[in-house]
Amino acid sequence: MILFIVFLPLLAAIIAGLGNRALGNTAAKVLTTGALFVSCVLSWRIFLHYLGGAEPGVTAVFDWIRSGDLNVAWALRVDALTAVMLVVITSVSALVHLYSWGYMEEDPDQPRFFAYLSLFTFAMLMLVTANNLVQMFFGWEGVGLASYLLIGFWFKKPSANAAAIKAFVVNRVGDLGFMLGIFGTFLVFGTISIPEILAAAPGMTGSTIGFLGHRLDTMTILCLLLFVGAMGKSAQLGLHTWLPDAMEGPTPVSALIHAATMVTAGVFMVCRLSPMFETSPFALHVVMTVGAATCFFAATVGLVQTDIKRVIAYSTCSQLGYMFFAAGCGAYGAAMFHLFTHAFFKALLFLGAGSVIHAMHHEQDMRYYGGLRKHIPITFWGMMAGTLAITGVGIPAVFGNPLAIGFAGFHSKDAIIEAAWASGQSGASIVGIIVALLTSFYSWRLMFLTFWGKPRWASSEHIQHAIHDAHGHGDHAHHDDHAAHGHDDHAHAHDHGDGTGGYHPHESPLPILVPLALLSFGAVTAGFIFHGYFIEPTAGEAYWKGSIAFREHLMHAMHEVPLGVKLSASIAMLLGLWGAWMAYIRNPGFPAKLAGQFRVLYDFLLHKWYFDELYDLLFVRPAFALGRLFWHRGDEKTIDRFGPNGSAWLVAQGSRVAGKLQSGYVYTYAFVMLIGLTAAVTWAITR
Repeated sequence: MILFIVFLPLLAAIIAGLGNRALGNTAAKVLTTGALFVSCVLSWRIFLHYLGGAEPGVTAVFDWIRSGDLNVAWALRVDALTAVMLVVITSVSALVHLYSWGYMEEDPDQPRFFAYLSLFTFAMLMLVTANNLVQMFFGWEGVGLASYLLIGFWFKKPSANAAAIKAFVVNRVGDLGFMLGIFGTFLVFGTISIPEILAAAPGMTGSTIGFLGHRLDTMTILCLLLFVGAMGKSAQLGLHTWLPDAMEGPTPVSALIHAATMVTAGVFMVCRLSPMFETSPFALHVVMTVGAATCFFAATVGLVQTDIKRVIAYSTCSQLGYMFFAAGCGAYGAAMFHLFTHAFFKALLFLGAGSVIHAMHHEQDMRYYGGLRKHIPITFWGMMAGTLAITGVGIPAVFGNPLAIGFAGFHSKDAIIEAAWASGQSGASIVGIIVALLTSFYSWRLMFLTFWGKPRWASSEHIQHAIHDAHGHGDHAHHDDHAAHGHDDHAHAHDHGDGTGGYHPHESPLPILVPLALLSFGAVTAGFIFHGYFIEPTAGEAYWKGSIAFREHLMHAMHEVPLGVKLSASIAMLLGLWGAWMAYIRNPGFPAKLAGQFRVLYDFLLHKWYFDELYDLLFVRPAFALGRLFWHRGDEKTIDRFGPNGSAWLVAQGSRVAGKLQSGYVYTYAFVMLIGLTAAVTWAITR
């Protein structure tokens, strides 16, 4: 069964990619989408099987590499952790494939797009089923390649090409750390087999290794190097800059990368190798600190973004921070629980945003939205379900209420905050509460700007182009993310004198709405149905069965935290909702006044803490300057001058001299021969 789950997407990607336009749009879409839905159904069977307490299993594929002590056998490992990831990846990917039928309908390169999506899914499935570190690295690099292809899918857009290169380069920085971690792990343990490494890891506690001329704790060095790789893939602070720019790709790509695949790889890797991290308290503290810092940073930047997709992108970065600081506190079950619920509500929010963008003729600036809930009601209710989930709306188990009831994010986010407090990391818990408030504010800000208030479409240049196009005017110029292929929704414009320029948004087609409905169900119910298997002490211990380092005592302790901690996330959610309502419904002019009063802070957040500018100054400009130095002075003025260009000049000069001697007259050649003979005789006489 696992072979079908993993290799069906690869087979579909190969056929659709090689067949391309000869295969046709419909055949490519049916093939790739059908393969993903088959993989999805089989993944749910495996997941439900493990909920019943199944034992881990390994399916051998073939021997891959044998070199000395290095033995890399290609095998697919399935356990409780893998089962969770299989469901997350295939469910979201299958729905993204279906969603793309509607969203990419006018694109001329649909077979290539669907082939890339399936290739991306295959690479991620290889990563989560890996039984050794080299196989995991294969999947790790595979998702990096596929993300480059998908982010830069509209390759005629310079911004898309730049974003794809940025994602690729930044991830190579993290991957260097991951590679060094794999090398070091093989050096220390003599194997790259994950089960063997995890079994031997406790025995290495307290050992030291030579590193950069010093003796340092072995497991700390290995875990920190591996975590650098996780920071790159999961966009943690310092290596996060690629993630918001990934919005240059089509919206289905954003949903797939941000919800279920690439960005979750780092969290999965830390949880998979959690027995290693358990041997190094310092490494765990670094994981927690970086996660908490990322969580806070991304939430503050999300407060001021105006692009609907970028708000959700920074939300992803922030939620990943939650997962990492949960893992850093030892609450690996809570980290995986949030990864599981996040996949549903984040995919829902991205695909819902895509439906809004589709309705607004690919306008992405929320300042040109307003009053959309009456025009696109199904999209509105889907986005509402996602917002209720990410902000953590629910009723805690307090004041005699025996059972907590709420949306998906309520169960998983609250579990992280409570676990951090129970583990003694009160600082991280407080950061989590503050970020919960910020998350609520920017999430409801998005909803209010988009679906409430007066329509602001008339001031949008993009919408005016839609109106002109509908009347047959203009040059069909579009400035959206479909510009490279000239997409046109043919919006029907009628001048009703309503201040909207005559444009009226339209609901998305069925292939877009069906995934929204299914993901809405997950956003509403996933937390309530499955929380016991992830974080309840007895049920969680039985479910995970050694696939992660499950701290049963911590899960007991998190249920005994003070009442204020249990209520804190819900209070923060309500405060964020109230603040957004006051700022964007009650007094819409207040945000502009506040931004004017705190211009320095506003610019600081708007420029994303100036990370891009700093990296441009420290790395990009020096790299280009060094490149120009080697290009002009090294390559052109030195190597070319004295190498190929210099030798070519000598040959040319020699040819000219020789050409003058080749006159074609016999007496000239006889004269030269005579001179030569005379010189030879003279030399012989005078010896």
